[in-house]
Amino acid sequence: VVVSRKAGSEPCGVLSSHIYSDGNLSNLIEVPKVIGRSQACGENGTQDHFFIKMAGGATFKEAVKRMTAVCLEALEYNGLSKEDVDLVIPHQANKRIIDAVTEKLQIPAEKVFMNIHKYGNTSAASIPIAINEAKELGRIQPGCLMLMMVVGSGLTWGAAVIRW
Repeated sequence: VVVSRKAGSEPCGVLSSHIYSDGNLSNLIEVPKVIGRSQACGENGTQDHFFIKMAGGATFKEAVKRMTAVCLEALEYNGLSKEDVDLVIPHQANKRIIDAVTEKLQIPAEKVFMNIHKYGNTSAASIPIAINEAKELGRIQPGCLMLMMVVGSGLTWGAAVIRW
């Protein structure tokens, strides 16, 4: 996603981004083998080892804890409260994780944009797709303050605050 400022508009763009990783948790979400390092099919004749594997319960707990914390950090860094946020655009990985994080943050559901029910988890494309769709639906207007949050393999997580 490229965010730019139109001439003469109010200050906008990425106000801050907060990105973290913890390699000690890399086993929570991983691709066991990658193409180029192993044969196309494993011993059992399947390609299962090329798909993302996730330790569901542990990933859920870590994702909720870390995404909540990084969102609070991003808001505090910018001197903002959750009430200042117009729209939350989370990584569309898991509805339960999104619901748990926004509940902990006490952000009402009407401020959260979700489209996971339409596309599933589109990995790194989920936030750009959600931004485009939210804009097309009129949910993003000039001056809109957005909080974005992510979690991914590695384990990685982050948040960004953007003024549209």
